Amino acid sequence: MKKLYFTITGINHYYGTDVFREHRKVLLEKDRKNEFDKEAIKVTLEGLGTVGYVANSPHTVLGDCVSAGRLYDCFRKKGKGRVVYVTERGIVCRLEK
Repeated sequence: MKKLYFTITGINHYYGTDVFREHRKVLLEKDRKNEFDKEAIKVTLEGLGTVGYVANSPHTVLGDCVSAGRLYDCFRKKGKGRVVYVTERGIVCRLEK
């Protein structure tokens, strides 16, 4: 299966970029109670809780990353990813199986 990359956005509403480093595992969870986005995917770090959301807008998805809408059906309720790049505009991660 093709490798899928996604962007974590909204990090400045939580802990910023300081809690991320390359190869760090992130946990994904479909946020079915999100009233603003039916395909919202919350990103958490063990011990910290929510650290952002998977980007779902052309303005926040970086490079060749997929949006939350495209990633939504790639896992059931929860998924995992790994940090690939840390940038000021967002965190680029790879979906893990």
